[in-house]
Order: sequence, then C-alpha cells, then structure tokens
Amino acid sequence: LKGIMGGEDSRVGGPAMAGVGVNIAAGPCPWRARCSRMDRYRIVLEPGAGRRHYWRDLWQYRELFGFLAWRDILVRYKQTAIGISWSLIKPLLTLAVMAFLGWLFESDVPGGVPRLLLVAAATLPWTFFSTAFSEASNSLIANSNLLSKVYFPRMIVPASAVLVCVIDFLISLALVLLIMLAYQFPPGPQLLLLPFFLLLALVPALGAGLLIAALNVKYRDFRYIVPFIVQFGLYVSPVAFTSTDILGNERIPAVLQFLYALNPMVGVIDGFRWCLLGAATPLHLPGFLSSMGIGLFLLVAGFRYFRRMERQFADVI
Repeated sequence: LKGIMGGEDSRVGGPAMAGVGVNIAAGPCPWRARCSRMDRYRIVLEPGAGRRHYWRDLWQYRELFGFLAWRDILVRYKQTAIGISWSLIKPLLTLAVMAFLGWLFESDVPGGVPRLLLVAAATLPWTFFSTAFSEASNSLIANSNLLSKVYFPRMIVPASAVLVCVIDFLISLALVLLIMLAYQFPPGPQLLLLPFFLLLALVPALGAGLLIAALNVKYRDFRYIVPFIVQFGLYVSPVAFTSTDILGNERIPAVLQFLYALNPMVGVIDGFRWCLLGAATPLHLPGFLSSMGIGLFLLVAGFRYFRRMERQFADVI
C-alpha cells in the first residue's frame, strides 16, 4: 500500500507469489475508469529471484537475517533445564570421546602438547562445522510455514542458522582457552589468525548446507543422510589423531592419503591446532590449500543449485 500511495517500490507475496516481487512504477493506468487514484502508476511484476534484484533483496532483508538468528537462539534451548549450557556440554562430550579414542589407539602426540589440548583444538572447529552443516541442511524444512507465506530471499534462512552456530563456537572457544590456561599452555600471537580459519570452516559448512537444504525440500531422504555424513566425517577428520599420522605414512596407500587430503576439514583443523598450540602442531600446506579449494567449490556449487531451485520451494515444501 505504501508503494501504491507514495510511488515507491513495494514487495508483496503469498503462497502463489512467494518468489515474485511487485514493483509500482510510474505510467498510465489501463483501468483509468476504475482506479482514479492510481492514474500515475502501473503494476510491474518482476521475479524477486532475478540476478539483478537478488543481492539488493539480501541487503534490504538484512534485519530479517538477525531476527531469524535471534529467534533460533531463543528457541533452541527453550524449556531445557540447563539452557545455553548445552552449548558447552556437547563439545565437552565430544572432547572426552575423542581424547579416549586417541589414547586407546596411541596416536602420536607432538612433543610438549597435552593430549587433551590436542583434541580440544580439533574438536572446536569440527563441532562448529558439523552443527552448522546440520542446522543449515534442515533450516528450510523447519521454516516451511514462513517460506510458503511471504517473499524474502530464501538464502537468509540457512545463513541465519550458520550464524547461530558462530555464537556457540565463541562459547566453546572461551572454554578451550580456559583449559589451555589451566594447563599453563597459553596461545601465541598466531591466535590472531583464528578468525581466518573460522571463515575457512564456515565456507564449506554453508556451501554444503545450501546444497543439502535445497535437495531436502524435494527429497526428504537427505534428512536421514546428513547425520551419517557428519558421523562418517568425524572419523576421517584429524580430531582423535593428527595429519602426521596419515600424510607421509608408508603403511597407508598413497590413494588413501590423497582422498584424506580432499577432506575440507583437514586444513581447517590443522590450522586451528597451529593457531592455538603453536609450532608443535605445524600447518600442512597441501591440506590447507585443499581445504580452500574444496570449500570454495562447495560454496559455489551449493549457491548455484540453491538459486536454481529457490523458485520451487514454496510450491514443493
């Protein structure tokens, strides 16, 4: 109504127009006898999912991005006895299991680094990635009522789910830093590069999340595949062990070492260990470059497929 009365662009939507924007532009009205107050306007329908408008729409709906993230934070721990403390308990349980497995299989520990810190530095990025990937994958299904009623860029939904996981990550990071201080093992200046490796973990999480979220709308089987992917990824990522146990190991075939290096979380986890624990856990350049390449590929592939399927979400979901 504001656009009609004031001559500004407006957007409306509903179940049948969830991907369409309505712009009110100046011009003669073909129904002049019936709409005297709209003599200077004509209605132009433009697909809001078009490239020309999509990035502009993302910026215009930036407040919705924050609102959805805040809502997810409030709802996630609603009616729980310990509330947001679950964001600490989950990584602590994973840390305990991975530390036990590392001790059980006697994986190599770099000199001077306590095993618990070695596992804690790896659990931190893995927990963020697995949670962000899982939440983004199921975000469209969880917000199906919203998607079918109003137009907005659908990419805001999985992106806001990833943002919530960043909050959990910061809480877990504070816990890991406290454990390091308890061990009298303070981090060095390379800790300042930790945000870069967090971004390196966020890229594949968002890319894979966009891809699976789009597939999940049409094929609900992916809801059951995602937990398996996360569980399998935990065992092939250097959480309970280090990359030196795999790379350059003569007992492991070169093909398996190559496949291991294709894991986008290898470079991320090695980078977190280097940032938190220093030179005792060096960063492997091949794994780092592989993580960057695979992560960017997942982001581009997930974005393109999500955009291609976005117009169908309101009809299928």
